[in-house]
Amino acid sequence: MATSIRLRRLAAIAVASGGAYATVLRDPIVSSNDRGGTPALETFRRKIADPLAIVPSRAVQESALMGTSPANPLDILVVGGGATGSGVALDAATRGLRVGLVEREDFSSGTSSRSTKLVHGGVRYLEKAVFNLDYGQLKLVFHALEERKQVIDNAPHLCHALPCMTPCFDWFEVIYYWAGLKMYDLVAGRHLLHLSRYYSAQESAELFPTLARKGKDKTLKGTVVYYDGQMNDSRLNVAVACSAALAGATVLNHAEVVSFISDETSGRIIGARIRNNISGKEFETYAKVIVNAAGPFCDSVRKMADKDAKSMICPSSGVHVVLPDYYSPEGMGLIVPKTKDGRVVFMLPWLGRTVAGTTDSNTSITMLPEPHEDEIQFILDAISDYLNIKVRRVDVLSAWSGIRPLAMDPKAKSTESISRDHVVTEDYPGLVTITGGKWTTYRSMAEDAVNAAIKSGNLEPANKCLTYNIQLMGADGWDPASFTVLAQQYVRMKKTHSGRVVPGVMDTSVAKHLSHAYGTLAERVAVIAQNENLGKRLAHGYPFLEAEVAYCARHEYCESAVDFIARRCRLAFLDTDAASRALPRVIEILAAEHKWDKSRQKQELEKAKEFLETFKSSKNAQFHDGKHS
Repeated sequence: MATSIRLRRLAAIAVASGGAYATVLRDPIVSSNDRGGTPALETFRRKIADPLAIVPSRAVQESALMGTSPANPLDILVVGGGATGSGVALDAATRGLRVGLVEREDFSSGTSSRSTKLVHGGVRYLEKAVFNLDYGQLKLVFHALEERKQVIDNAPHLCHALPCMTPCFDWFEVIYYWAGLKMYDLVAGRHLLHLSRYYSAQESAELFPTLARKGKDKTLKGTVVYYDGQMNDSRLNVAVACSAALAGATVLNHAEVVSFISDETSGRIIGARIRNNISGKEFETYAKVIVNAAGPFCDSVRKMADKDAKSMICPSSGVHVVLPDYYSPEGMGLIVPKTKDGRVVFMLPWLGRTVAGTTDSNTSITMLPEPHEDEIQFILDAISDYLNIKVRRVDVLSAWSGIRPLAMDPKAKSTESISRDHVVTEDYPGLVTITGGKWTTYRSMAEDAVNAAIKSGNLEPANKCLTYNIQLMGADGWDPASFTVLAQQYVRMKKTHSGRVVPGVMDTSVAKHLSHAYGTLAERVAVIAQNENLGKRLAHGYPFLEAEVAYCARHEYCESAVDFIARRCRLAFLDTDAASRALPRVIEILAAEHKWDKSRQKQELEKAKEFLETFKSSKNAQFHDGKHS
């Protein structure tokens, strides 16, 4: 019986593969974007790619928001500075609209910095599309695969193709996964990254030395390797926000909407009262349309307009753990397609360490979600079944939780409409909400939200959407070999504990890190390291430099210690204890840049330590008799 079901499924895959191929030939996806080399496109490309361009200061941005009035409003005010909100700001600005963005914490401080770090087309959704004969799901995969390629092309320094290995412990699995992943290649069409292929058990062991050759009563028959994209998520988000600022958007982090302003006659929302969370000062900003892109918090924003608004977010917890690099080889990920309870678990190399996850369970919405020990143990148990080394809780360098804002259309009659796709709705005049979706499709989500805002406010953009062809800050002219220029032409001047300045080599690991984190702007950081004696590493074993703190404070709106350790560099996510040790020096440099007094420095240290307590490294776990609880 089971065999016949399997054979029928294989037949379904084969038929769907043929159908997908026909679809590729017959009905290629064509976006509504303006993808030609128009004058407007070239203008914005030059603005963002200008090597001398500097984002407007925080004071200038705040002043611009305060300078609006009912008679002189913005076209669009975006609430939320995650991937989608920053994408909306970039899209609207490059259409020639007057746009502002406010974020109560920092760009990417929520879900957008806590992802699996994959830019993916949704291989799991493809399987559902085949077995449920759901053409809608298939179209989602088509779309995500197109966007996947574009995200990588528009920020090649922050994104790259990553091979992912799927272990097979019987020959049916080999055929099943090979056929399914070949279909994934086929659906990608011209947006394909690299072809998937089968490797024998021996070849797989050479590519992935820690992969187990024997499972429970089973022997590894081989693996199927396919390609998806990988990213540095929060740095990508910051690049989108700063690119929007260079394109003319007014972006302000650490600025919170506390209430909306409505027109007394029509009741339409025409602005917002905003609090600067650093100074405590409040001011009013006016706009023809508000776009709510607050992710998991979009319902609380909607309820500012209508306290009886029906909730549209079904929050889901996604937990990840970071392990030492020896758990996985550099340049090869592992995907376990079905764990004991049917979930999918990844184990991926990321920034010199290994990230494993994820869970998918109901959760409550909170500013600082924390992973539960049972979720951490679930991930460790799931990967241990596929590795030939002992998986230990004491090896966990960092563990974090993110909240997925699974969306439900508030106008729907049942919860069956809960979707991994995004939802755009205007259930209150003047307030357009965009939520749901995933990182991979942030650009097209932003496009849909701006289209809805244009319709809502009868706005008059100067041109169509241009973001399909606009590379982000640091991308234009970047090459994978760019790091060699840094290694050859710069030195790292370091201050010793005694105060003496000594030269250091701009070694390969540091040069590669700077090149990938900042793209063509990496030389700006190298100049600071060389000329301002800030060439010392912030933490032993990691390539992050003191110069980066100064650079991010000056050019990337880095306003707090947490902004830096969590989102401008990724130390909190990679190694919580190393981040804690780096904090005093990070705060010392930020204090010099932002003119902080001793009281503010003490406050920053306390806030950062509180933040790091939510990242459950092995030191934050409770152990009894060698076991954690």
